[in-house]
Amino acid sequence: ASLGLAGAVEDVWFDTDDGVRLHAFYLHRPDADRVVLMFHGNAGNATHRLPLAVALAELGVSVLVPDYRGYGYSGGQPSEVGLYRDADAAWRYLTRTRGYAPGRIVVMGRSLGGAVSIELLTRVDAAGLVLISTLRSARAMARSMGLGLLAPFIGERLDSESRITTLTEPLLIFHGEDDEIVPVDHGRTLYELARDPKRLELVPAARHNDIIEVAGPAFWTPLGDFLDRVAPPTRRTVSP
Repeated sequence: ASLGLAGAVEDVWFDTDDGVRLHAFYLHRPDADRVVLMFHGNAGNATHRLPLAVALAELGVSVLVPDYRGYGYSGGQPSEVGLYRDADAAWRYLTRTRGYAPGRIVVMGRSLGGAVSIELLTRVDAAGLVLISTLRSARAMARSMGLGLLAPFIGERLDSESRITTLTEPLLIFHGEDDEIVPVDHGRTLYELARDPKRLELVPAARHNDIIEVAGPAFWTPLGDFLDRVAPPTRRTVSP
């Protein structure tokens, strides 16, 4: 990264309220008092998301990328209720341990991480929400594609479409028009159900896993604009 941010990646650890030890990567920008809390998808773990996290930090934000229980270096076994406890623990880490104001935290979720983000924001208030390739519910997913993506979560609901109607945060949704795992109608449905202010960015020719690469500036420019609108940069800093 041009800012040498890869060297600023810290391994951090925190506990959930049911006693699971979670690992996260934290990219701290001493010149920023705003942070993106990034929940990754089902495939892979936080390590695979580091290039994205470093690129995000280039926009002038710190970034926290937690691994859910049962992923990466985190303990425990995956479950839907566990995902939500993990999100709580990451939120507590940012607000209590790191001292961020909730209005300076933008929550971002990709694929499965979008469901985690939406559920978290039914209980806390953040500056904004960014969803990338997010499913509307496990039931709709199973109907259209089978449960490959959600194998650890069979029998669980991940019911984002009912939850998103209650959220008040500004919303930005990205979805690939050729997404072969979470069809584009999932992104359209979530957009239609959400309250204003909201924006939908459909990316032509993008699939599930290459959307950011295919979009290029059509991802980074709207994202940077959104961050600057919902959590404008200030000169204040957050202590490490």
